[in-house]
Amino acid sequence: MEPSHLSFIKELGYIPVGLGEKNFSNDWMRDNTGDNISDKNKYYSEYTFHYWIWKNYLDKLDDGWIGFCQYRKFWSLNDCKTEHINIDNIKTKVLKEIPKEFEEYESILTTSQFVNQWKTLKFIKKGLKIFLKKPYLIFNKKKRNLNFHFDLMHGENNLNKAINLLDEKNKEDFRKFVNTEVSFNPHNMFICKSKRILKNYYEDLFPWLEKCEKLFGFKNLQGFGKIRIYTFLAERFMPYWFTKNSKSITMPIIFYDIRKDLN
Repeated sequence: MEPSHLSFIKELGYIPVGLGEKNFSNDWMRDNTGDNISDKNKYYSEYTFHYWIWKNYLDKLDDGWIGFCQYRKFWSLNDCKTEHINIDNIKTKVLKEIPKEFEEYESILTTSQFVNQWKTLKFIKKGLKIFLKKPYLIFNKKKRNLNFHFDLMHGENNLNKAINLLDEKNKEDFRKFVNTEVSFNPHNMFICKSKRILKNYYEDLFPWLEKCEKLFGFKNLQGFGKIRIYTFLAERFMPYWFTKNSKSITMPIIFYDIRKDLN
């Protein structure tokens, strides 16, 4: 987000959050006060704010629905993929409150994204070395699972190395998840019904990512897919965790980059 986006975010009825080193006014929630990892925003992205909430703000929240979106992605009750979204109509499209029919659920995730649907040639172009080691992937889409996709996009065997550092209650279940599933709920967006659920999620996630820091570090992370490896690890862990630990449902999102109209 940029400081110039403040009025628009408030008009949507959302709480504006400013991350990193930019100069945001006091109207913004920030990730750089109290116990924080704001200096790692380059590597953690939105999860520096999640860490800040966990350490500084969670106990102050009223219990009830708590949700997160991004500056280019917003929750919506309707699938708007075929509609032209602009600065004027987006305000009528975004989610403002949780419908009553969702009350039986404990968490809301984004619509599933399948990772095995590229044309085979595109897969091979992206990860020739992996296909040479595992040629059966050329003919078997079901084997192009989340683990394979992570190898392709964020470094071969990095996900397996990270899973080895997970606590015992999640290690084998998460390993099974990434080795069998060919879709996940992306973008690190979720809504959960209570701060108890959110607290439990953070208590499983952040100690694991801290262990991963000792494995991957920061200085040698090169390229978008690896610099933000902690964000991408969280992105795969998040749908696994919420579907395992809460009653979940999915909801569509709107893609709209507010920067093109507001900057």
